Amino acid sequence: MEERQGVREGGVPRWAGPPWLRHWDGEGRRGARWPWRSTVVITFLVLGGSHFAAQHQEGERAALDVFARVLLLVASGLLLWRKRYPVLVAFGTAAAATVYLGAGYVYGPVFLTVVVACFSAVVTGHRRAAWGAVGMLWAGHVLVAHWLYRWLPPSGDSAVSWAQEAVIAAWVAAIMAMAELARTRREQWARERAERAQAARRRADEERLRIARELHDVLAHSISVINVQAGVGLALLDSDPEQARTALTTIKAASKEALGEVRQVLDTLRTPGDAPRQPAPGLDRLPELVQQAASAGLTVEVQGEPPRLPPGTDLAAFRIVQEALTNVVRHSGSRHARVHVGHETGALRLCVDDDGPATGAEAGGSGNGLAGMRERAAALGGTIEAGPRDDGGFRVLAVLPLKDGVKEEDR
Repeated sequence: MEERQGVREGGVPRWAGPPWLRHWDGEGRRGARWPWRSTVVITFLVLGGSHFAAQHQEGERAALDVFARVLLLVASGLLLWRKRYPVLVAFGTAAAATVYLGAGYVYGPVFLTVVVACFSAVVTGHRRAAWGAVGMLWAGHVLVAHWLYRWLPPSGDSAVSWAQEAVIAAWVAAIMAMAELARTRREQWARERAERAQAARRRADEERLRIARELHDVLAHSISVINVQAGVGLALLDSDPEQARTALTTIKAASKEALGEVRQVLDTLRTPGDAPRQPAPGLDRLPELVQQAASAGLTVEVQGEPPRLPPGTDLAAFRIVQEALTNVVRHSGSRHARVHVGHETGALRLCVDDDGPATGAEAGGSGNGLAGMRERAAALGGTIEAGPRDDGGFRVLAVLPLKDGVKEEDR
């Protein structure tokens, strides 16, 4: 299948060329391929262009001989290494072009090799090396064209005008400016890719945290109820079988509900576009929490009516009340709790009280309940206050803002 789709073994595209034209990336793996196609094209352009220029400059400059063609091949062939060794290639092409000009050969596309090498060096971040190579070539040209021309071929050659030097310098500056612009754009694209990747990782981390928090809230509450009822069932198994049967029935109902909620949380890991199987829980399910708490021997009194809430706030409020009641079942000697739901301008207030005292009993909890509630509230811009009351009980007070939720509903 991969061969038909144009991919060789190892994930290397078929158009990447034969294996001997791909180099190692410096970490023991086959890395970026050699730029052999562009190098071949540039070599033909340089050789063909120089031959064409020699026909038009015959008698003015030295004729192309074997040494000239070797210099042209060296300057062009060095470009094959421009991605691996950009600094050496920049100075190598500049040196070959300087020797070529010093030997009096025709002006032609030999400068193209220096342009490509220095452009590649600038784009890959070796700016000083590229400017240094260009400066070396220009200084060599000035030295040959204005001083050494008396002793170098061709004989009878005259000095180059400074106006022509200014034109050459302007072209060099324009080419290097284009290279700098390309480097800047490349760095900007790299930053944007890194920022997008970081944002994706941050979203994934937040999603994992949300799922872990959901699972903790679901399992901590349900397993606490199951733990209490299992203890009741074991204690009454012989003396009161009917009451033990009731405890086992409660365990079955709590475990079934826990499995359903865990399935709902894990549904978010499915492929995008799949609809959840059931809506997320909210404060409209407070009666279910009261019933579950009653099955664990806790009487819950609910005061106040919840307002219409956006889904995120509704879920957070439900989980906070659920965790607070779970903590009462697990850690309080009181068998009575009060849940007050208040609504004031721009905020939802949830207050869960019990009369204590604290028993210090654990039901297999991880100790992350209060931290999870605080994270939920903080994610919505709200606050959580949890601690003992002066009369010996315990209070959990949550304040969740509703401003964002109103905007969400209006949309």
